[in-house]
Amino acid sequence: MSADVYSAAADEGCHIFGTGCGFEAPGTELFFPKPWVDFGLPGTAGITKYLLLLVVAFLVVAAFWYFTTRRSKVVPGRGQSMAELLVFFIRDNITRTTMGKEGDKFLPLMVTLFLFIFSMNVMGIIPGLQLPVTSRLTFPVVLALAVFLLWNTIGIRRHGFGGHVRARLVPSGVPVWILPVVVPIEALSNFIIRPLTHSVRLFATMFAGHLLLALFAAAGWYMFNPTSPMGPLFGAISVGYSGLALVGFLVFTAFELFIMAVQAYVFVLLASIYIGEAMEGAH
Repeated sequence: MSADVYSAAADEGCHIFGTGCGFEAPGTELFFPKPWVDFGLPGTAGITKYLLLLVVAFLVVAAFWYFTTRRSKVVPGRGQSMAELLVFFIRDNITRTTMGKEGDKFLPLMVTLFLFIFSMNVMGIIPGLQLPVTSRLTFPVVLALAVFLLWNTIGIRRHGFGGHVRARLVPSGVPVWILPVVVPIEALSNFIIRPLTHSVRLFATMFAGHLLLALFAAAGWYMFNPTSPMGPLFGAISVGYSGLALVGFLVFTAFELFIMAVQAYVFVLLASIYIGEAMEGAH
């Protein structure tokens, strides 16, 4: 969880079976850290924790590729084997299943996109960092818009502007008389809802997951009161409650790590499906 929740609970001295205030669940303030440097430019947030974690995620991905491929051999070592397993996994389960062998040329992009998104997600469970970059809507939106632009660019280059737009707006086999209804729906679905859901899915999952982790951690701290003024019995009960919250926090952290990988996979899978659709043309 965010250090802000820890400090708030500690400063207020809020504990169960105590004489202080009641429990206050962490809120959305976790996702709006104060900027360290504010340039005062409209539409910018300055230098914040998100920017720092974005750089850290980038360095993690760069370091992964550097240390796993700097001494590539015909018989791979552990690091190279790990990198190759990742590449083969993305190729066999995403690019080739959605684009065929032609999708191999997009394999570097998809592998990098998967690693980058996963690294940004993992920032949410690393002690001392504990804030997933993708819990800020701006970052998933930028990634989704990049995929959206690539999808349109490939479609236009393959089939021309008219051919690409027609393929997206006029499904094959639809009777002419129903096109006035279908075309607006297809336009809304492909050119507005598609990039929106592509970004919001990742953002919403990371936002909710991090908030739930923060709730477990804050509740565990609130229920830890071994020196309760109500007596040693209540102090022991509070420690038991806190222990249960800790177990829940650890279990959900492991589950959240799995969800982080799944969300990176889903984002890349959808991106690959969109690109494959653009190359195919009519649907």
